[in-house]
Amino acid sequence: MFLKILRIISRFILRIIARVDIQGYEHIPQTGGVIVASNHLGRLDAMLGVVLANRDDIILMIAEKYQIYPFWRFMAKHLDALWLDRGEPDLRTLRIVQKRLKAGGILGVAPEGTRSKTESLQPGKPGTIYLAAKTNVPIIPIGVWGTEDRVVHERLSHLRRLDIHARIGEPIYLPPMDRKHRDEFLEQHTEELMCRIAALLPPSYRGVYADHPRTLELLAVQPPAMWDDAGNGAVETAVTP
Repeated sequence: MFLKILRIISRFILRIIARVDIQGYEHIPQTGGVIVASNHLGRLDAMLGVVLANRDDIILMIAEKYQIYPFWRFMAKHLDALWLDRGEPDLRTLRIVQKRLKAGGILGVAPEGTRSKTESLQPGKPGTIYLAAKTNVPIIPIGVWGTEDRVVHERLSHLRRLDIHARIGEPIYLPPMDRKHRDEFLEQHTEELMCRIAALLPPSYRGVYADHPRTLELLAVQPPAMWDDAGNGAVETAVTP
């Protein structure tokens, strides 16, 4: 119930402060275990994630450093969120996440590990691929822009609405992980995931994956009109859940 109320509030706030343009929403399954992997530009990404994942079985993780704040303790308690220690491998929390994924939950992650200071893609970390391989669930790549903290502050401080865009890609299904070559497996599929995300973003957001051969290969077969020449979304084909 609390999650439903939070989603209603989040949608209401987003409609007031932003024009939200979403394409590919049909790729997010409404049942079954799945990992949703997105680039991470700003604090508003979390609110957008609650709206995009229109399900009640969301698996939420909150950085342990926020435990000192009453607001985040309240949210964690009522959303059944997990505290994640980013300073070291948090095996206990990861075991719980795996259990919930296998039970059919949906997990939202940022493979970069934190917000991008350059406002473009940074190297991905292997945790997302590891979780997907251990739980045998698909990964849904998402490219998001317009949520940069700098942009949010500038626009809202001048009473201007935000233009937020999300492009949701087709699911990625991993082959069984070769334990003898685990590091190579994780590196290879992390690169694939990050290039999939890069191909969903306008050029200026692709960061370290902008000129990656796999990104260029994906862009060569990309459906037209994902964004206009200025990097804005093709609003005429947008879908808002």
